[in-house]
Amino acid sequence: DLNGRLLTVNKAAPRGSRVDQPPRVFERAFRVYVGNLPWDVDNARLEQVFSEHGKVVEARVVYDRETGRSRGFGFVTMSSETELNDAIAALDGQSLDGRAIRVNVAEERPRRGFF
Repeated sequence: DLNGRLLTVNKAAPRGSRVDQPPRVFERAFRVYVGNLPWDVDNARLEQVFSEHGKVVEARVVYDRETGRSRGFGFVTMSSETELNDAIAALDGQSLDGRAIRVNVAEERPRRGFF
């Protein structure tokens, strides 16, 4: 505990060695891509809009690292495939604060390497 924050200390592996880790297991995610978002929509507003169509696990607007401004799109994870399909059917092309949003199934993007 340091200034009210809990610290975690990990042992570093020797340089050049590789630590064996179990392979990552990913649950099937029911994620949708939401494009053409109004600039002032934040995570809470995105969650509010989608929660009318099912349980929202996560709602996240993507922001530019340099400016901190919304990039105009985001992702929403629903709790089931049925809710995901209902949200897409109900919201794709609908107006949100004057802009017609695009909603479709998010495609898995391959992880970027270090090279």
